[in-house]
Amino acid sequence: MSRKTLFVVNLKDEDRADLNQLIRRGKASARSLTRARILLMADEGRSNKEIAEVLRTTEPTIIQIKKRYCQEGLESAINEKPRSGAPAKIDGTIEAQVTLLACSQPPEGRSSWTLQLIADKLVEMEVVDSISAMSIYRSLKKVKQSPGRGSDGV
Repeated sequence: MSRKTLFVVNLKDEDRADLNQLIRRGKASARSLTRARILLMADEGRSNKEIAEVLRTTEPTIIQIKKRYCQEGLESAINEKPRSGAPAKIDGTIEAQVTLLACSQPPEGRSSWTLQLIADKLVEMEVVDSISAMSIYRSLKKVKQSPGRGSDGV
């Protein structure tokens, strides 16, 4: 039989005031506001199940927020933690190359650049080891360009 560690939230007066002010302002993210409400309701002595029903969230979420408050403090419980993820493959230099290619004359025998042609050309020029047509699309979408069209649409 495994024992769950219970995290009891007893808010400091200052933390309670900060949470109430955060909710009153309403300028924070929806997640932060929900976390603030979880802590306030837990401080009132409400059960995890009751909090979950009222706030339409899950009990594991409530347990996690209470745990973070008890172990790491108010800031950690309310704010998002940085998420891991792969670093972006396309930096400003590569985006500039994509834009230059898209605005240049297309290869001989072609009326315009395609996303795949741009991707292949970047690999050929050794700007990148590999890149997908979808990455080219996202890069061009940022600058509102389409392959084979200048900024004036011609």
